[in-house]
Amino acid sequence: MAVTTKITLRDLSRIAVFAAIIAALTFPGAIPLGTGVPITLQTLGVMLAGVVLGGYRGALAVTLYVVLGLVGLPIFAEHSSGFAVLAGPSAGFLIGFIPGAFVTGLIARANKGKFSVIRAILGTVIGGIAVVYAIGIPVMAANLHVDLITATGYVTPFLTGDFIKVALTVVIAFGLYRAYPKAFKN
Repeated sequence: MAVTTKITLRDLSRIAVFAAIIAALTFPGAIPLGTGVPITLQTLGVMLAGVVLGGYRGALAVTLYVVLGLVGLPIFAEHSSGFAVLAGPSAGFLIGFIPGAFVTGLIARANKGKFSVIRAILGTVIGGIAVVYAIGIPVMAANLHVDLITATGYVTPFLTGDFIKVALTVVIAFGLYRAYPKAFKN
């Protein structure tokens, strides 16, 4: 038996808004670390998309963002775009955003309609960090021609910022839930 999810016009507009939020979060600038993968705020948008929209719609928002960047809009880190990005060290992280948002949403929205700080934290840590890293690190290692341990060492400076993004995601999502609980009902 197939599971179907109806996408409404309201859903489409929210998906587009979150894709735009993720794109906008690349514009404050990137902090280069010399590995080809800069520190940006993109993952904050990915985490928010999962927590606020849920797994399926959050993943669609991130997919829209990735597709728009791949077809040429300069919305990736350091205003890059195009398919050439997939040959770079950040390719796995970019692709990992999609399942990362999905897992974040599945965990954070497990009790549909009722916000839980604990589920939001677990979802963002597991989906927004662990899943994204699980895809990003091996691709980074392959594209930089280094072993997994070296690539893992390259991304350890990101962890502090990622945990700050988890906290920001939970605070923002909680505030949104308090102001507009309907946003969390599917």
